[in-house]
Amino acid sequence: MDLGLTGRVAIVAAASTGLGFAVAKELSLEGAEVAICARTANDLESAAAQIQRASGREVFHQAVDVTDAKAVATFVSAVEARFKRIDICVTNSGGPPSKLFEDTGNEEWQAAIDQLLMSCVFFARETLPRMKKNKWGRLITITSYAVKQPVDGLLLSNSIRSAVTGLARTLANEYGTHGITVNNVCPGYTRTDRLGDLANAISGRTGAKPEEVFAGWERQIPAGRIGTPEEFAAVVTFLASERASYVNGVSLAVDGGIVRSLL
Repeated sequence: MDLGLTGRVAIVAAASTGLGFAVAKELSLEGAEVAICARTANDLESAAAQIQRASGREVFHQAVDVTDAKAVATFVSAVEARFKRIDICVTNSGGPPSKLFEDTGNEEWQAAIDQLLMSCVFFARETLPRMKKNKWGRLITITSYAVKQPVDGLLLSNSIRSAVTGLARTLANEYGTHGITVNNVCPGYTRTDRLGDLANAISGRTGAKPEEVFAGWERQIPAGRIGTPEEFAAVVTFLASERASYVNGVSLAVDGGIVRSLL
């Protein structure tokens, strides 16, 4: 299937590792011109080199703190200057720490809001007007299956990612007539470093060994296993494609079936 991505210009945030890296690599393999950002320049440079080796396509990269509105604006402008257009934006950021309500202070709430919600606002503000001008675009937010089924111990993620879902649904309504789709993709348990960190946090809180935590997750998932970043990236890449032009405003779980709700 030709996804119609050849020559499209895609931004992927927090793409030095994990899900963001997998998405950027898959988009590049499908022929898109890819620009990636993350906070750590060395990790970002390594990621860009790995993607280029895999796809044969140069990857634009720049160190960016996605909670800094001016830094995001500078990055998006640099991508447009390099490629002359922006067609796809995949928002992403690291997850907040695993916390219980009574252990979470005001500063941690604000940090999570900046990390999860405001970073999406900043990228949407910079990219949607450019997509509107071109009458074509894809804005995709990487959230979590926690927006459909809250996860114990992930207070901040459960709360604030739901706001991202509301933002994306509203933007889908506002920009749909301009050839732009806005969708959320909600990963379940996927084998990344972030998942290992979460297992260690739960281990420290409960006394269970990290491998026991992983086994417990696998028992909850109808597929019987943890997902891979590549499986997740394939779904995001389809939503970014020409083929997904009538998919708009959805929150799609990529979770092996762990969400039990009907919607």
